[in-house]
Amino acid sequence: MKIASIGAGRMAGALIRGLVEAGVCASSEIAVADPVQAAREQLAAAVGGRPASTNADAVADADVVLLCVKPNDVAAALTACGGALSGKLLLSIVTGWSIAALKQHAPGARVIRAMPNTPAQVSAGATAYAGDDSASEGDLALAGNILGAVGVAIAVSEKQLDAVTGLSGSGPAYIFLVMEALSDGGVAAGLPRQLATQLATQTVLGAAKLAIETGEHPALLREAVTSPGGTTAAGLGVIEASAVRSAFAEAVLAAAARAEELGK
Repeated sequence: MKIASIGAGRMAGALIRGLVEAGVCASSEIAVADPVQAAREQLAAAVGGRPASTNADAVADADVVLLCVKPNDVAAALTACGGALSGKLLLSIVTGWSIAALKQHAPGARVIRAMPNTPAQVSAGATAYAGDDSASEGDLALAGNILGAVGVAIAVSEKQLDAVTGLSGSGPAYIFLVMEALSDGGVAAGLPRQLATQLATQTVLGAAKLAIETGEHPALLREAVTSPGGTTAAGLGVIEASAVRSAFAEAVLAAAARAEELGK
């Protein structure tokens, strides 16, 4: 299977490296296009692929085309492919571009739209993806294999992707903020910064791992560590009084609404 990446940024690099490491495709079957010569050459060299001087050159022999550019660059990037996208599977990870809008600039292509998140860079991503009638069940399965090479990949309806963007797409930033706040609290309580940050990040990692491996609802896990009148109860009392729970929920809704606006 030959894969072309239009774009050589962090997410493109994460996907391509994941594909090679998972054995989904051979490095020799990858072509990388990017307007910045150094960027395409660096990524191609890192994965053993081929740097392509133009988008049309990159996608000419490809079976799957990864669209990994900024939203403002989509129209120009697809136009530069000419008619070479016709009959190919186009897998877009661009925020705000609907399948219908992508197909207007890539006539004849079979289109799947995905929303990964930055932990894909360490093969711990959470990605949702959707196709329309142009994408077959085989196309969707292939997209799941590609995206699953860098974490968890879940098929959804396209109308759910804005909500996905607000939750898992933007979610890492919310968790980084939690980690930062926990570290700050540790410093305020007398810990050295490096130790506080180490404990905060490991605590977030451990809590997530515990939730995944036990399959228990987060509320039950929270209750299990909260003794009546204990230290955790005292801390949770402050968090609840500050409406942190509703603030996170509202953050997801705000990010989802913004994603919908960008799509218009």
